[in-house]
Amino acid sequence: MKAIKNDITNFQFATPRAVQDVTGVDKSAMERLLLLADFSVTLNGVMNVATGASHDVFKTVPSTSVARTTTIAFTEVGGSTVHTLANEVLYTDYPITRGQDGALTWAVPGVLSDGTVPSWTSA
Repeated sequence: MKAIKNDITNFQFATPRAVQDVTGVDKSAMERLLLLADFSVTLNGVMNVATGASHDVFKTVPSTSVARTTTIAFTEVGGSTVHTLANEVLYTDYPITRGQDGALTWAVPGVLSDGTVPSWTSA
């Protein structure tokens, strides 16, 4: 396990559920069933040459099919409860951008890999 939180500048994640329309002809509004859960994430960060942590984690994305445990955790403001969302994720790309100022940044997308429903835990 390698912590890369120092290299991440921002991220977005989603925990959508698929739906199936099951509206009968006798209805005037939509009826739907909830189906499978999913998870996706995009981590955005900077190439930190001092530690190389994020590059070590993502440099094998193009050449391997390895699920990586990805954990999102936060503590409520003024509280002590830590909320955690951990998933097994397949990262699908490792694009690196060089800005005009010479900065190297990356935006790595990932998707749920193992069929486990994304669930928050609190401690």
